[in-house]
Amino acid sequence: MIRTQIQLRPQQERVLRRYAQAKGISLAEAVRRCIDRMLLDDETNDIDIKYKQAAQLIGSLSEKMGATNLSSDHDTYLESAFE
Repeated sequence: MIRTQIQLRPQQERVLRRYAQAKGISLAEAVRRCIDRMLLDDETNDIDIKYKQAAQLIGSLSEKMGATNLSSDHDTYLESAFE
């Protein structure tokens, strides 16, 4: 591990201490977990990851109105939505 020093605003310190206490972990571990979470969130903002996630959704949701030809007749459905 690398030792480092950071400065927190009072509210950040209070929330972080409450989090650490609730999880039964040290303040340092709470900071590490928060940093890991932030870095993972940044990773999921990567465009390639978003495209892969979107591709997994294709065909996984059912159409509420029963349309089965949405991909081929999307213009017709869009036009009727604006009438």
